[in-house]
Amino acid sequence: MIKNDACAKRELLKKINEVSFAVDDIILYLDTHPCDEKALAYYQEMSEIRNKALKEYAKCYGPLTIDTANETCSRQWEWIQQPWPWEGGC
Repeated sequence: MIKNDACAKRELLKKINEVSFAVDDIILYLDTHPCDEKALAYYQEMSEIRNKALKEYAKCYGPLTIDTANETCSRQWEWIQQPWPWEGGC
């Protein structure tokens, strides 16, 4: 069974949200435990997964952050052409 584009987009957004939460959470932990090697390794792993997911999203659907604005296939500034959140863009 082939997933439709909206389903794939939703799943990728879910993955980005979950990994972003993990990154934010481990950053808070590292603020008070900066020498925890396992936590640092976990931070690096989650950050890498998050960055890859953000780049994949930007390539397929447009950038979510300014960091991935150059990852799109297009060379035009397309953010303004995408639906706004109140138009169902999220």
